[in-house]
Amino acid sequence: MIKRTKVASAINLAVVSSIAAGAFVASSAFAAEETAKVERIEVTGSRIQRQDMETASPVTVIDAAAIKAEGFTSVDQMLQVQTSMAGAAVGSTTNNGADGVAQVDLRGMGSQRTLVLLNGRRMVNSGSGADSSVDLNSIPVAMIARVEILKDGASAVYGSDAIAGVVNIITKKDFEGFQFDMNGSGTDKGDGQNGDVSALYGFNTDGGNYTFGAAYADRRGVIQGDRSWTEPGASSYIPTGTLGGKVQDANGNWVDRTYGYDFTQDSYYQTPNERRSLFANMTQELGNDVVLTADAIYTNRRSNQQMAAQPAEVFLDVCKTAGQKDCLTLDQAMIAGGITANKDGQVSYRRRTNDVGPRIYTQDTDTWRLSGGLAGTLDVHTGMNWDVTYTYGKNQAKTAVENSINGSDMKASVLANQAAWFSGAPLTQQMIDAISYTEEAKGGNEQQTLSAGLNGELFDLSAGAVGFAIGAEYRRESGFYTPDEVVIAGESTSAQQDPTNGNYNVVSIFQEVSVPFTEKLTGEFALRLDDYSTFGKATTWKIGLTYTATDELMIRTVAATGFRAPSVAELYGGNSGSFDYLTDPWGNIKDPQILVNRISDPNLKPEESESYTAGLVYSPSYLDGMSLTLDYWRFKVTDAIARANTQDGLDACFAGDTAACDKFNIGAGGDLTNLSNALTNVGSQDTSGIDFNLAYNFELIGLDWKVSNDTTYLVQFEQDGVDYTGTIDGNFGAYSRVRNNFSISAGQDDWSVMYFNRYIGDMRDLEGGNKVGDIIYHNISGTYHVNDSTTVSLGVKNFTDEKPLTVSNGSDGGTVPEVYDTIGRTIYGGVTVKF
Repeated sequence: MIKRTKVASAINLAVVSSIAAGAFVASSAFAAEETAKVERIEVTGSRIQRQDMETASPVTVIDAAAIKAEGFTSVDQMLQVQTSMAGAAVGSTTNNGADGVAQVDLRGMGSQRTLVLLNGRRMVNSGSGADSSVDLNSIPVAMIARVEILKDGASAVYGSDAIAGVVNIITKKDFEGFQFDMNGSGTDKGDGQNGDVSALYGFNTDGGNYTFGAAYADRRGVIQGDRSWTEPGASSYIPTGTLGGKVQDANGNWVDRTYGYDFTQDSYYQTPNERRSLFANMTQELGNDVVLTADAIYTNRRSNQQMAAQPAEVFLDVCKTAGQKDCLTLDQAMIAGGITANKDGQVSYRRRTNDVGPRIYTQDTDTWRLSGGLAGTLDVHTGMNWDVTYTYGKNQAKTAVENSINGSDMKASVLANQAAWFSGAPLTQQMIDAISYTEEAKGGNEQQTLSAGLNGELFDLSAGAVGFAIGAEYRRESGFYTPDEVVIAGESTSAQQDPTNGNYNVVSIFQEVSVPFTEKLTGEFALRLDDYSTFGKATTWKIGLTYTATDELMIRTVAATGFRAPSVAELYGGNSGSFDYLTDPWGNIKDPQILVNRISDPNLKPEESESYTAGLVYSPSYLDGMSLTLDYWRFKVTDAIARANTQDGLDACFAGDTAACDKFNIGAGGDLTNLSNALTNVGSQDTSGIDFNLAYNFELIGLDWKVSNDTTYLVQFEQDGVDYTGTIDGNFGAYSRVRNNFSISAGQDDWSVMYFNRYIGDMRDLEGGNKVGDIIYHNISGTYHVNDSTTVSLGVKNFTDEKPLTVSNGSDGGTVPEVYDTIGRTIYGGVTVKF
C-alpha cells in the first residue's frame, strides 16, 4: 500500500488526467488515489521504473477521452493547439512545400528538435524521403491511449533530437472486447469534410493480451478563394504572358502590365488526405518472470495539394545577326515598348501556364514499424529488471507534380511559335503536350534500433531506495530522395536538385540514478555517451531535483545538456536550387528572386544545447480537488545547423570582402551564376518563458465540474541574432507573448458538456511592423452515454466563426494558416460502440 502526499496526488492528477489543449480533467483519475496499489512504471523522461509520477520534469498528458471530446482526427491537430507550441509546424493547412506531412513544433524550435516516440521507443522519420522528422499522419488517432509531452531537454535519456522536448505516444493495450468508432465533421460552408472509422478488438489469454485495430480517415479540401476573408493574389506571372515585363495589346504594341493573377482560386486552405492503418499490440508472459511485448503499425497515406498553374520563366537569347535561328529578334514594336536585352543578351518571358492546368501535388507513402522486446526480473527480491528490444521502421514514398513544365521544351516552343506565345491567346493542345509533363520522385527512410537495459534499486538509504537504470543502444538511420530526371538535369522551370542518399549509425551507453537524499529532497541524475559514425562522440547529462516542502507544495528543477545530430539530408543532400528574394547590389539582376544553390555538408557537427526548468506544484488543502503548476524554462542552442544570410553575403562581397565572395561563390563583377549557400554550424537559438496550469475538480448543484487553464508566456525567442519575440511571419510562424487555453465542463451520470477557448495574443508583423491583434476561438461540445455500450458526441469548433488575422508576409491567403483558423466554423460528431 502506498500513501501519497497531496502534492503527489496532484502530480498524478495532472499526469493521468485528460488535458487536451488545456481541456477538462478526467474524473476517473481520482478513484481510490490514496489507497490504490500502484505498480512500478516507466514515465516519459526517465528509464527508471517508479511507483509515482513525481519527477523533476514538467509533463502534459492528453488522453483518448479528451481527444474524442475535442474532435481531433489527427495527432498534429491535438498537439498544435497546446500553449507550449509556437512557430508554424506543417500540417493539414500547409499547401505549399510540405508534401502532405504533419509535424510538431515544441517551443517553436523546429520539428527536427522535438523527439517523437511510440510507446517509449523511437518512431522512424517519414515523409517524401530523407526526412528529419516524424510524419504524425503515420500514427492513427484510433490506436492512441494517451500522449505525453515532456517539456524539457531529454538528450541524456533518449539521445539526439530531444532538444526542445519529447512527444511520447502511448498506444492502446490490455484491451478486451470490441470497439467501433465513427466520426465526422464539416464546415458550415459545406466543405472541408472529415471522416474516420476505426475498429479495435482485443482478448486475454493465460498471462497475456492481444489487441488489434484498423482505421480509415478521409479529409477533404477547402479552396482559399471559397472564403470571403481571403485576399486575392496578385502574381506578376499572368496567363497571357509577359516579355521583358511587357504585354502585347490588341494593336500589337508592347505596354506595361497593369494587372496581376489571382492564384487563390486554385490553392487549398485545407489539403485532402486519405489514410489507412493497421496496428496491433501484444503482451505475453513466458514464464520465469519473462514477458514478451510487441507492437506493429502500418499506415498508407495518399494526399494531395493544389496550387495555381506553374509560373514559368524562360530566358530567350536575342538574335545578334539577321537570319540567326533559335533566338528572339527584337522588332521595332518591342524596342519602342522598352524591351531590351540584359547583360547576358537575353530577354525574360514569363507565363502563368493556365492552359496546362493547376499544379497538383500527390503523395503515396507507406510507413511500417515493428517493435518487440523481452523483459524480466533477475531476482524478485532484489527488484532488478532487465529488458532487450529491437525496433524496425521503414518509410517509402512516391510523389508527383502533375502539369509541370519542362523549361527547355518551353523555351524551344516559344522561339518556334513566337506569334502564338506573345499574342496571349490560348495555347494549342499540341503546344501544351510539348511543354508539360508529370514530375515524379521517390524517397524513403529506414531505422533499426537494438537496445538493452537494466533497472531497479541499488540499495536503501534512510529516506528510501536508490533507483537506477543503465543500458546500451545501437541505431542505424538511412534515407534517400531521388527527384525527377528533368529536375536533376536542371531542365524544369522549378529549381535544379540533386539526389540524396546516405546513412549513419550510432552506439550509445546511458545511465540514470534517482537518489532520495532526505524524505523531502530527491535527486535525479542522467549521463549518456553517443558515438556517431559521422562526427564522433557526444556526451550529455541531466541533473534534476524535487523538494517536497510541505504536503501541499513541491519545488522542482532540471538542468540538462542536449544535442541534435545532422540528418541524412543535411549531410548528403547535394545541391538544391532555391529562388530566394534577394537584391543584387551590383544591379546585374533586376528580378526580385535570384537562384541560390543550397549545399549540404558531410562534415557538419552536431548542434549543442543547454536547458533549464524550475517550478512548483501546489495543491492547497483548503481547496480539495485543485492543483496548479508553475514552471520557468529556458533553452539555448549553439552550433545550430543553418545557412548564413545570403543577402548579408552579397552586401559584404560588394563592399570588398573577398572572404564573403569566396564563401558564397560570387564571381568577378558580381557574377551570381554559381551563387551558393552551404549548411554550416553557424546558427543559434535562445528562448525562455513561463508555463502555468490550473486544474480544479469539484461538485456544485448536483453536477461534477472540471476547470482547467493552461498559459504560456514567452519571455524571449531569438534565432540567429534576430529577435522574434511577439512577432508573426509567413516564413517563421508565430511567437506570441501569450497563449492561453481555458476549459470548463459540467456533467452528471451519463452526460457532460464542455466549453473551451483558445487565446493567441497580439503580435507584431515581422515584415511590415504593423500590429496583428489578438484572437480567441470558442469551442463547445457534449457527450452522452446512451447505454453501457454506446456513446455519442457532438461539438462545434470556432463557434463564433472568427476570421483569420491579416499578416503582410503571410504564407497563404494573406495570413498564416498554420497559426490562425482559415477553415471557419466546423461541426463535428461521433459514435462509439463497445461490446
